[in-house]
Amino acid sequence: MKIVIATASGNVGRRTAEQIVQTGVETILLARHPEKLADLVERGATVKCLGSDDAIGLIEATQHADALFWLTPPKLDTLNLSDWYIQTAMVGARAVCENEIERVVNISSIGAGAKPNLGTVSFSGNVESIFNQTGANVVHLRPGYFMENFLAQVESIRGGTISFPYASDHDFPWISIDDIGDEAAKYLLDNRWAGQWTRNLMGAENLTLIEVTQILSQVLDYPIKYVRATIESIQERLASMGATPEVQRELGNLFRALGDPNGVYATVRTPEAVTSTTFEQFVRKKLLPAIC
Repeated sequence: MKIVIATASGNVGRRTAEQIVQTGVETILLARHPEKLADLVERGATVKCLGSDDAIGLIEATQHADALFWLTPPKLDTLNLSDWYIQTAMVGARAVCENEIERVVNISSIGAGAKPNLGTVSFSGNVESIFNQTGANVVHLRPGYFMENFLAQVESIRGGTISFPYASDHDFPWISIDDIGDEAAKYLLDNRWAGQWTRNLMGAENLTLIEVTQILSQVLDYPIKYVRATIESIQERLASMGATPEVQRELGNLFRALGDPNGVYATVRTPEAVTSTTFEQFVRKKLLPAIC
């Protein structure tokens, strides 16, 4: 079996790669920063320096592949994310068709394609459609809000605050990227499933940001409070990181969509959407070591 993992140096891609490599199957990792995957090369993986928009390179790298992992990589400096999502998906779909790859695991988003103007949630729906048109067996995993986003707030958490652009009583389906990567790996390694379908991944529980601060305060043993940020302030920070004006606008739409109490995160929680890692477990395993 040969499995190709695009964006392998990203958080979800790397977790998926780790799970695949340990099984001993032939694993091809695609990444713009292959140096980040040196430890997986030592364990038998092959790494190719390759971006998701490199059509010729992707076709070559996926020859004789049985399965492809796909995640649209973030790109703040692109003209707009809408076109970027379509452009890269078409590159991936072309490789699937030309090399007759049987199975694709695509990381999408809860609410993908529900309606326009939801930022990357809407764009993820376009990606799903493009891969479905290949005729391959495709599963679109639709995760909730990443717990690992808290790792970007280590300094403010040390100071006793967390900050997001959402109402404090709005509940989120928090999920660990470890759970996403583990589920992706299962589908990549399993050649018994067929068809084209979606599966929500919503973590172990929905929590409001107030409930999150209570858990953080308990585990860290000092008070954490929630301070709501404005979308405009986040857009300014994105601009300082190189985001183009249109990308800032699109991500602003995303934040509004995720913060809508009747929006995509109002999705009904079903048994198959549940994954194992609780928020408290995440804090103890990943956040606490980063803070201490």
